[in-house]
Amino acid sequence: MIRYGKERAALNRFTACLAELRAPFLSVSVLPVVLAVAVARHETGSWNPGLFWLTLAGTVLLHLGANTINDWFDHRSGNDAANVDFVSPFTGGSRLIQAGLIAPRTVLALSLTLFAAAAAVGVALLVVRGPLVLLFGAAGALLGLLYTEPRAMLAGRGFGEAAILVAFGLIAVGAYFVQTGTITAQGLVAPLPLALLTTAIIIVNEFQDSAADAATGKRTLVVRLGTRRATVLFAAVTLCAYLPLAAGVAARIMPPWTLLGLVSLPLAVRAVAVAASAHDDPRRMAPANAATILCHLVTGIVLVVVYLLI
Repeated sequence: MIRYGKERAALNRFTACLAELRAPFLSVSVLPVVLAVAVARHETGSWNPGLFWLTLAGTVLLHLGANTINDWFDHRSGNDAANVDFVSPFTGGSRLIQAGLIAPRTVLALSLTLFAAAAAVGVALLVVRGPLVLLFGAAGALLGLLYTEPRAMLAGRGFGEAAILVAFGLIAVGAYFVQTGTITAQGLVAPLPLALLTTAIIIVNEFQDSAADAATGKRTLVVRLGTRRATVLFAAVTLCAYLPLAAGVAARIMPPWTLLGLVSLPLAVRAVAVAASAHDDPRRMAPANAATILCHLVTGIVLVVVYLLI
């Protein structure tokens, strides 16, 4: 019976650690890598599976490390404890620390382990592609760390949204560079819709968190603008995500078939419409959160398929 109790406790801790990772949201980092490799294959006629899996592993580890360290920082600042308007699973973090299901020190240890593993992958890529690879990885890790780190607090100083745009843009550019050893116009432009839609996800998720953010000094752009005016920002970032597709095709940087990425535009319009009417109601905003995530997913999958087939 004692042994069974210990095994059950260990299983519960392991399950809590898995839940703390928030793995279902990995699509926002996995898709840019897959898209970048698909673009590289389209341009060069080949791809390196080993480098792809290494890049994907490093990206996933960095993303999970950022998820967990942000939860730890938000716990330390009291932000998550103050957040009563969160709408799970979209906003408010994992809530596992607040529920007493995982200790803060465990979350910190988990995060540091993930970052260390990502660094090991970075060293492996360094051997193959040289020091520029480390710049991509280090920039991503630093932006993820400083996003909610109390002294830097990019998210609380109004720079968090821009940091996300840069970080998720670098993910794709770095993945393309690992495959090809160079950077092209198409390698830069093709992933921009996903980087912008990831930024839109961050912005729309800040609506439900805005009261807690304001109370704990985390002055995101939604807090600074207020939810009503922030809907304009959300609409601009979401709808502008489609401009690189049109511009890329018009400039003959990207093939015409990539315009199929516009298939997700109705989802974007729905997300914007919901935000405009429900910006001050956390529960009614939930469809906007879901539609924005789905918009990223559909756009990414369509672009990947297009580049693999043409």
